[in-house]
Amino acid sequence: MTRNTTLILPGYANSGPGHWQTRWEAMDMSFKRVAMPDWDHPVCEAWCETLDAAVAAEPEGSLRLAAHSLGCLTAAHWALNCARASELSKIAGALLVAPPDPAGPAFPRDALCYGEPALAPLPFPSIVVASSDDPYGSLGFAERCARAWGSRLVEIGPRGHINADSGLGDWEEGQRLLASLAG
Repeated sequence: MTRNTTLILPGYANSGPGHWQTRWEAMDMSFKRVAMPDWDHPVCEAWCETLDAAVAAEPEGSLRLAAHSLGCLTAAHWALNCARASELSKIAGALLVAPPDPAGPAFPRDALCYGEPALAPLPFPSIVVASSDDPYGSLGFAERCARAWGSRLVEIGPRGHINADSGLGDWEEGQRLLASLAG
């Protein structure tokens, strides 16, 4: 029997109690948060190594990624620059929500080591979800990422950074999008 697990990849400063990622994790034991080494001073290589170890620890099966903000850039960098074929083969798909623009004025200075995101087709199905008024990444930036990554783009209107402040609750629409990547 195929096991369906979703690795949650929060962004800078982690996801607090009201965030959809935290709520999903609390609702379903098949959601597992990837604990990054330093949430407030992210280093791309260290976050990718942590993601790689988390994927390697999972048995064969249908593994999905549910990334938010800097977690999106981590997932893309890992998939395109760091991951081994044996680990990539475990990934059924990725939900990439609110990718931030490292060149944008609101991008955290502590995360500048990320630089320009990897912009090439991802080796698994993916959906980029974007808000029309995200202060960390414009809709145009999300469109550019989606096009380069070969992702389906879903624009959800003015929802800010698609986080706890967006008032999404359990974010059923996001759950449906993630389920569409079941593999």
